Amino acid sequence: MGTPPEGMKSMSLPPTDLLPIPATAAAVARAAFPAGNVYLQMRDELGTIYANHLFTAVHATEGQPALHPWQLALVSVMQFAENLSDRQAAEAVRARIDWKYVLS
Repeated sequence: MGTPPEGMKSMSLPPTDLLPIPATAAAVARAAFPAGNVYLQMRDELGTIYANHLFTAVHATEGQPALHPWQLALVSVMQFAENLSDRQAAEAVRARIDWKYVLS
């Protein structure tokens, strides 16, 4: 999942797909959801779901590294699942430990 197909490399894409979950964030998330949570379970069992190389066609081959496209795609999926506005989804990314956990 993490390696782009040959000939599909993009320099502006970050080099890795799965980022480690910071230890503090993992500890807080586990304490906040001792019985589990759909997003924690999703990350633990499925990883990132999306891989950066799936978005190669929409990234330039030069320039500053982009944000991880898999994170942006996953936010869109979670936003849809919870029927959130763009503003509410942005707030969830900033404030919710379960979202922080799944997004690394």
